[in-house]
Amino acid sequence: MNKVFILLLILLTACSSGAADEVSAPEISVASDTAASDSGSESSAADSASDASGAVDFLLEAWADNWFAAYLENDLIVEDSVSITTERSFNAETASFSSSYPLQLNFILKDFKENDTGLEYIGANNQQMGDGGFIFQITDQATGAVVAVSSSAMSCLVIHEAPLDKACESSNDPQAGVGACTFSASEESAGWKAADYDDSAWFSANVYSESAVGPKDGYDQIDWAANAELIWGPDLETSNTILCRLTVIAP
Repeated sequence: MNKVFILLLILLTACSSGAADEVSAPEISVASDTAASDSGSESSAADSASDASGAVDFLLEAWADNWFAAYLENDLIVEDSVSITTERSFNAETASFSSSYPLQLNFILKDFKENDTGLEYIGANNQQMGDGGFIFQITDQATGAVVAVSSSAMSCLVIHEAPLDKACESSNDPQAGVGACTFSASEESAGWKAADYDDSAWFSANVYSESAVGPKDGYDQIDWAANAELIWGPDLETSNTILCRLTVIAP
């Protein structure tokens, strides 16, 4: 009888151990399913983020006295269709482009000058220093929302200034670099169109009224946003070539 009792105890112990194994297996399976579910959620979130950062179709509208070129970082968006060598160039330009945020917008702005004196109509009765002006706006074509405008938020740098002495304007024989007709000129800074370029030493764009700039020929063809402003360098007359930057983040 003792041997039978011992055998029964062994059988009961084995059955109890097997039942424990059967219970533990589903727990591992559930943990594995949960991990797969979390992974799927992360993938779905990543897909949504990717969709949200897709390209947007934009419309750039701009007017310049006398000439401009607009870039998305180093890529040209549009260049004024009227050459800077044209003495009286006042016209608006529009261009479409696609990009994702943030937008690194870069502009080269030029006022007409005959030479490094900074003057125009040289030798004529109306010999004078020219004056400049620029305005732009960018619209999300899907929503109609204006997402960027010209304003004092832009960082700018004058790379050609002339004449440094405004007495040059009344000179009978204005010659660049001679007497009152001195000038300052520098090359574009290397890499200035890059998103990570340090423009902390640049000045904020100067804002001018319509009466100060006197915009014409194409300016009124565009329905400007209320916050789009006419900008230029520190001096409408002597700031001849200007570089400007603006970073636009998603609204």
